[in-house]
Amino acid sequence: MDLHIEDLTVTVDGRDLVHRLDLEAADGEVVGLVGPNGSGKSTALRCVYRALRPSGGVVRIGGDDLWRLPLRRSAQRVAALTQQGSADFDFTVEEVVALGRTPHKQGNQPLTAVERDLCENAMAQMDVTHLARRGILELSGGERQRVLMARAIVQQPSILVLDEPTNHLDIRHQIQLLRYVRGSGLTIVIVLHDLNLAAAACDRIGVLSEGRLVAVGPPEEVLTAPLISEVFGVDVTIVRHPITGDPQILFELDSAPPSGRYQTVATRP
Repeated sequence: MDLHIEDLTVTVDGRDLVHRLDLEAADGEVVGLVGPNGSGKSTALRCVYRALRPSGGVVRIGGDDLWRLPLRRSAQRVAALTQQGSADFDFTVEEVVALGRTPHKQGNQPLTAVERDLCENAMAQMDVTHLARRGILELSGGERQRVLMARAIVQQPSILVLDEPTNHLDIRHQIQLLRYVRGSGLTIVIVLHDLNLAAAACDRIGVLSEGRLVAVGPPEEVLTAPLISEVFGVDVTIVRHPITGDPQILFELDSAPPSGRYQTVATRP
């Protein structure tokens, strides 16, 4: 299902947090949003999963105005993993994952056999099966993040919204999650702070600065040294991944490194 964000504006106390954003994600496309802190990435996503009503513009999913759909119907189409994803009650992991089926159920209907299999498969994909009977409040931040991702998978959305989903995850689980992103076939909009992971995982990348979209396109066209310097205020060197050809961003750790010391994460899901 395609997603169209048209002329989206979010204004708070007279200040535009997002200003006339136009962005689209085709059916099955992975579109990343990157930008400095406070550039409007998370604010824009909140409008897509109906946590925040925009001041202007429209979000369309499959041609329908998202905000005109009944809540249950929009929840059947859009699932989200947010920065503040949490659980206030100490449900077990398997109970939290099963909550992903809520938009598809009426009242207190029990899960069907098919739905139970769906939950088990999602927990296996996110490597949390061994935690099924544990209370979610007992878990580490990374474990909890994977449980909430499994819940989003169980929702069976057409559009998946992910706001910094690799937070708290070790490198193995970061790659595991982004492999799922690339292979899911879903339309995905994802915020990532790690530009190298964004280059590896996304079909296209949009760069936000001060609430405005300043560039959008394939990673190799968008992630250039001049743009990164202008938007993020850091000097970088761009090289190509020796296997995938993806752009890799090398950051200088010192202002004048004696031997050209750089930091990079050269991985691809």
